[in-house]
Amino acid sequence: MNFITKSFSELTTYQLYEILQLRAEVFVVEQDCVYQDLDGKDFKSLHVFGIKNNKIVAYSRIFKPGDYFDNASIGRVVVAANERKYGFGHDLMKASIKAIKTHFNADKITISAQVYLKKFYESHGFVKIGEEYLEDGIPHIRMDRG
Repeated sequence: MNFITKSFSELTTYQLYEILQLRAEVFVVEQDCVYQDLDGKDFKSLHVFGIKNNKIVAYSRIFKPGDYFDNASIGRVVVAANERKYGFGHDLMKASIKAIKTHFNADKITISAQVYLKKFYESHGFVKIGEEYLEDGIPHIRMDRG
């Protein structure tokens, strides 16, 4: 899978549409969570996305230190349901961590992880910090790396 990193202004309208469609399919429909996905943070983040057969099937957005947390951050980590069996989530995390190092020269990363994905993020060097909390009605934990 080919991963691309772009700023908001570099995204084509087609890419933006596919990204927002993928985020809605998973975070709103699949997870049955009504929340405000369009939060204004897309403008200052970089967008990391994986393309398979000319379609965006994996996505995250990354932030430089201070834009979301004190550390650099990865959020909106998502892989299309029918593509998860191929391990693209792991590829996406590796690409996101590499993009943070390349674009922000940062090693310390903080995420707000859904609790059920704790072991997945631990496999990428993240450790749980603090207690569980609810974000948009879904249990989350803070995790740090580096």
